[in-house]
Amino acid sequence: MDKFSEIKQVIASMEADVQSFYEKGNKAAGTRVRNAMQQLKSLAQDIRTEVTELKNKAV
Repeated sequence: MDKFSEIKQVIASMEADVQSFYEKGNKAAGTRVRNAMQQLKSLAQDIRTEVTELKNKAV
């Protein structure tokens, strides 16, 4: 559950950058959004791995 909380924090923290990029065309904000999305990808993969391990233990 810690990783899921991290995902929510990353999404909340990048909200302003997403708006700056799409509404104002701020290219630096776009870079920050891309970095945050990469972090989300990594966290999602970690959660997938953890879920698979826990699922296989239960069987």
